[in-house]
Order: sequence, then C-alpha cells, then structure tokens
Amino acid sequence: MILVGQYDSPFVRRVAISLRVLGLPYEHDTRSVFGDFDAMLKVNPVGRIPSLILDDGEVLVDSAAILDHLDQSVGPERALLPLQGDGRRRALRLMALATGGIEKIGASVYERLVRPSACRWPDWIERCVAQGMGAVAALEAEPWPAEARIDQPRITTACLVRYVKMTSPELMPQGRFPRLDALSSLCEARPEFQATFPADYAVPRSA
Repeated sequence: MILVGQYDSPFVRRVAISLRVLGLPYEHDTRSVFGDFDAMLKVNPVGRIPSLILDDGEVLVDSAAILDHLDQSVGPERALLPLQGDGRRRALRLMALATGGIEKIGASVYERLVRPSACRWPDWIERCVAQGMGAVAALEAEPWPAEARIDQPRITTACLVRYVKMTSPELMPQGRFPRLDALSSLCEARPEFQATFPADYAVPRSA
C-alpha cells in the first residue's frame, strides 16, 4: 500500500498511525497538495489528502473511508473502532469532535497564513477559532484513562492536539487543557506517533 500525503496533515497522520498500530506495512508518498497539486489530481480527483493506494491499484480517498477499510481488513477483534453499540456511538461522537476541531482550526490557519492579508476576514477567523476550540473544550471534558487501549478516538484526538500546538500554539498553552495534554504526552511517546511526528507545517505563507 502507498499512503499519499504529508504528516503535517492530521488526517494523513491519523491514517499513518493507524496503519502502524495495526501492523500494516505501507510506502509513504510525500506529495504536497500545495507543491504537487497537478500530480496529486492524478491520484485523487479532488486533489486532497490522504489517499491510500491499495496493492491492487484501487485508490481510497478521505481518511474516514480509509480507516473503515483498515478496520474491515483486520477484523473486529483488532479494529480501532467498535463495530456497533454504545461504544461505537461514543467513539464516533469523539471522532466527530476531533475532526471538526481539526477542520475549523485548519480553516483559521489557512486564513492567517495562506490568504493574502488584504483579503483576510478577521470575523471569520474568530468564528473558526471559536468553533475549533469548542471541540477542544468538549474533548477536554471527556475521561481519557491512561490504561485504556489505543483506539481511533485517542489517535484522532491526539493528532488534533499536536496540530493545534504546531499551528496555533497560543490556543493550547501547556496546562490549559490538562487532560488533553496528558493524552497527547501518552500517545506521542508511542513509536507509531514518533515515526510520524510532523516537524514543521509545510504551507505557503502569503504576505
């Protein structure tokens, strides 16, 4: 399998971590949606990441669809998301908060870093930040027991925390969200997280 996309995307990173947790080998294609957009369109017609190219050549797009395929591949005993019942409903709720937070903080980051300053809309940035941090606050209110098995809500939430700290550190200073800090520290110490650690945020900066 070939995973397309860079680890500074939390959506790419959660797929990469899941592949490693499940022991599924993959090659990593580090094409960028900014620097390699035309080439990216040949893999994914929407030009987004991640994409996962399966061994038979089929291309899966969107991290949720990819993660569902991975769970189906390994079976219910090893799946990172419960297949049914209350556990699945709770997991999907937590993942919706985490992915929603990523999307809204990401939108605010793009406004600040990518859009030319003359075209930025401060009220929209403020709204996106409020939505994203609403998700963060809701996740902070959840219990994250240290002894719990690694699963998709923990992976995705930890990816959210790292993304916010990397792109907008003023929003999550150490100590403001102690439960999420603890979850992040626990997850980032794992080899699957260390192997996919995003050292930098690779987006073009506008003036």
